[in-house]
Amino acid sequence: RDNRTRCSVVISYGGKRVLVDTTPELRIQCVARGVDHVDAVVFTHAHADHIMGLDDVRRFNAIAKRPLDIFADAQTHAVLQRSFEYAFEEPRREQKVFRPHLVPKLIAGPFDLFGQTWTPIKMIHGDLTVLGFRIGNLAYCTDASFIPRESMELLRGVEVLVLDALQHKKHPTHLTIAESLAVVEELRPRQAWFTHMSHQVRHAETEAMLPPNVRLAYDGLVISSDLPIG
Repeated sequence: RDNRTRCSVVISYGGKRVLVDTTPELRIQCVARGVDHVDAVVFTHAHADHIMGLDDVRRFNAIAKRPLDIFADAQTHAVLQRSFEYAFEEPRREQKVFRPHLVPKLIAGPFDLFGQTWTPIKMIHGDLTVLGFRIGNLAYCTDASFIPRESMELLRGVEVLVLDALQHKKHPTHLTIAESLAVVEELRPRQAWFTHMSHQVRHAETEAMLPPNVRLAYDGLVISSDLPIG
């Protein structure tokens, strides 16, 4: 559990799978975990470690035989469409290139995705505003150095919280483990999972220091959460 790839997650409910972020290791992650289809992709922000596997969703296009909706805020869409311009173009019949076929969907507030409301949670990541998401009683909040008060209020009542916790030492763009523990102490979720740890964080010895309701996430982790649909 000390060997970590970068952070992508699949959130499944109602027979649908939503992929959050497309890391450079996306293909390896999906093959290793048997992820053979996704129904939509949602992005937290446009840093390279969260978007550079986007080309690999072409396989999901081929399996589904349809375009794939891509949800992101305006600044993330601008980077995606500049970096992967070809993937957002309507394919021509004569083209023989195997590439993604993506449809941009703008996140400008809470949005419905397969019968479930996704509430964007604005967070600060160094100098950048990024998004976490609350889906029912689950919240996914990676890559943050500060969570504004209004965003903390949106997180109240979550039962399962997945939260950035890079390392012990202060960092300009990520929460430390101590800072994330303070967030957990205020929000009091039933279970918190820390993610996006650096390789300096050793899994077993760090978990031994944490309270019982806080654990470290790891590659291949499956979390169960009752998501009320509708």
